[in-house]
Amino acid sequence: MDDWVRQAELWVGQAESWIRQQPPEQIYIAAAVVAVTILVLIAASCLKSSKPNTIVLSGLSGSGKTTLFYQLRDGSSHQGTVTSMEENNDTFVLHSEQERKDKVKPVHIVDVPGHARLKPKLDEVLPKAAGVIFVVDAQDFLSSMQAAAEYLYDILTKATIVKKKVPVLIFCNKTDKVTAHSKEFIKKQLEKEINKLRESRNAISSADISDEVQLGVPGEAFNFSQCQNKVTVAEGAGSTGNVLPVEQFIREYVKA
Repeated sequence: MDDWVRQAELWVGQAESWIRQQPPEQIYIAAAVVAVTILVLIAASCLKSSKPNTIVLSGLSGSGKTTLFYQLRDGSSHQGTVTSMEENNDTFVLHSEQERKDKVKPVHIVDVPGHARLKPKLDEVLPKAAGVIFVVDAQDFLSSMQAAAEYLYDILTKATIVKKKVPVLIFCNKTDKVTAHSKEFIKKQLEKEINKLRESRNAISSADISDEVQLGVPGEAFNFSQCQNKVTVAEGAGSTGNVLPVEQFIREYVKA
């Protein structure tokens, strides 16, 4: 230990001697460079830590959001769930990643109930979202198509979603059922319904929709590629664990 102390004292003495030999201007410049480097590193660390890690599960009641939530967290559908009037809100490592040996960043997932009365809760969590997963019931799609399109339209036209370019995944759930519709069919029908909504909403005074951003390209039929944020469509089944597209979406926008 004494040898290490003597060596350290020798290094300190050599450093002091070198500093005394340098012109004051050069020392000031070196100090300024060190200070700027430290500030840059601190700023980069703050930006990294402030990046959102919240994923919002949204969609109509009965679409399978809560089953998807449990599948992502526990790797189980909990034998199916009843329609929830309470949000599920938790931060966890995805179940599929729990066996990984390297450190994995937890994800904050909020499952917002789809009941119309609880939509204000969605407005609370969207500004914090790194991504939004909009769950659609692919089996019972035709009967809920219009309501689903209205809900999705409200999300896509939110100023906070558009300005921050928050990505949206439309997850066509329950495609394990024989009578389920394909993701291509659902995508096309949603685009048609949103096009109708866009035309009717654009006729409303802007004073009544101050928080909305106009969707699509004027004079053209609407499609999701016209959105300023990225909108993708995938299919799977929360009840059977076929949720890989959802996990990939989460990890694309909340890095492990």
